[in-house]
Amino acid sequence: GEKRGRVPAAMEAAELRVGFVGAGRMAGGLARGLLRAGKVPASSILASAPSDRNLDAWQESGCRTTHCNLEVLQESTLVFLATKPHVLPGVLQEIRPAVGPHHVVVSLVAGVSLQTLQRLLPAGTKVLRLMPNLPCVVQAGAMVFARGSGAGDTEAALLKSLLSSCGLCEEVPESYINIHTGLSGSGVAYVYLFAEALAEGAVKMGMPGGLANRIAAQTLLGAAKMMLETGEHPAKLRGDVCTPGGTTIHALHQLEKGALRATVMNAVEAATNRARDMAKD
Repeated sequence: GEKRGRVPAAMEAAELRVGFVGAGRMAGGLARGLLRAGKVPASSILASAPSDRNLDAWQESGCRTTHCNLEVLQESTLVFLATKPHVLPGVLQEIRPAVGPHHVVVSLVAGVSLQTLQRLLPAGTKVLRLMPNLPCVVQAGAMVFARGSGAGDTEAALLKSLLSSCGLCEEVPESYINIHTGLSGSGVAYVYLFAEALAEGAVKMGMPGGLANRIAAQTLLGAAKMMLETGEHPAKLRGDVCTPGGTTIHALHQLEKGALRATVMNAVEAATNRARDMAKD
């Protein structure tokens, strides 16, 4: 039958061949998200890395592996670049001869601009820049991507339809990518710190640690889900929990005294500035 989707037939998951140049934690998280969602069969994924250290986990999930970056280009149409930033220029020089108009190249490399990627790849290459975060591993990631001048609506739609299986995926102007890093890439760590503190408060009051951790995690999950599903501003949702003279408003007063909001805003700012600085190196 006729394909009605915006993604061309050649890019349908059944025929899509996905390659990863670099096989670290972030690449593995994306691949696991795709596999868990059944978007791409393991046999259609090929990952390359210089040593076997990271590749063993890929083989266990049924993906193919190699030590040769060029092989990834020859075997795949959608190629994720997931190397360390300082390694990337050398890798791009190496794969450049194998990059053709049929490739869609997606960089996960922090701090490397689309402009740099386009300069180091053949003219007109379809390049996109993606910034994921670790919860992609459990299909609850938050990702943003920006497209280079060679990438069109088709490539953006392909990336979005594939990665929606790994979590929230939004197209943004490239200038937002460093902010996303400060908000979401690093932000999961702020949330873990908050979760740890929540649970420790309960432990102090007499609840066992394991139970407190589970309840804290579920509390964060539930609050986040309500934000996403109601679309309400968090201030309204917070107001809904506060009854006059009740427990919540007493607790919130303590958080305000501790300048929680200002501290978290400072944290996002610091991480964003650090991401910007790293991009200039």
